[in-house]
Amino acid sequence: MRVVEKPQDLQSKLEEAQREAGAAFGRPEVFVERYIKRAKHIEVQIIGDKHGNLVHLWERDCSVQRRHQKVVEVAPSWSLTRKLRQDICEAAVRLMKSANYIAAGTVEFLVDADRGDFFFIEVNPRVQVEHTVTEQVTGIDIVKTQILVAQGFKLHEPPINIPPQDQIQTHGTAIQCRITSEDPENKFIPDYGRISTYRSPAGFGIRLDGGSAFSGAVITPYFDSLLVKLTAWGQTPHDAIRRADRALREFRVRGVKSNIPFLENLINHPAFIDGSATTTFIDTHPELFKFTPPSRPGH
Repeated sequence: MRVVEKPQDLQSKLEEAQREAGAAFGRPEVFVERYIKRAKHIEVQIIGDKHGNLVHLWERDCSVQRRHQKVVEVAPSWSLTRKLRQDICEAAVRLMKSANYIAAGTVEFLVDADRGDFFFIEVNPRVQVEHTVTEQVTGIDIVKTQILVAQGFKLHEPPINIPPQDQIQTHGTAIQCRITSEDPENKFIPDYGRISTYRSPAGFGIRLDGGSAFSGAVITPYFDSLLVKLTAWGQTPHDAIRRADRALREFRVRGVKSNIPFLENLINHPAFIDGSATTTFIDTHPELFKFTPPSRPGH
């Protein structure tokens, strides 16, 4: 991506983007879109069956990103008005119904934080990493539903039994943190080696989706750096944040670096707590990278 701030920069930025696209994909075509300086990244979970039924499971806020890659996701977004939330979800349903979409998928939007307008980005026709927060607030097993849809079952009948759209509600708030072997003090360069000690948190409202993390595991530079996904649920955003913070502090990961101290700073930052964080949040808040040595043995 290239941002053009001045008209005279358009030609050079366009040529840069075309060269990069050609080198990466073998085709130099690029899209030209409006740049939104303060954007919220909002995505809508969709599920459709082979019989024309399609519903949304409300939205996720994926605004906290680094290099356009999501770091922390929440459901539902606590920064949207009720009307904007409804409008975005209805737009996602209209789009996917027009395509006769089947199975789980995500419709992604950018919301202008200053004007309240929203713009379509893309459709991800798959189950995404952050689907866990939607499962926690709706009680609907997205992975299981997708498998049953593929077998030909209807959304609103056994064994799927998803209720009609007007009865699908969210309950509480869920936050997902992606715990990786990246070193936040060294430009997030992935660390590798043997995990000498691994201890995970537990308790009410805590969900862990395991990756490659366990005592004795060898982390290599050849695969994704994701160790485990932590999802914390609470009745309110405050409850979910406090539960996620406690869980992060209970982790013990030794032998390789992790991004846990960074995640602790992030979810306790006022801009995250009040819902005002945008897609440039990490880039514009260097205080997130100021780490206090823990009083206990470190991560």
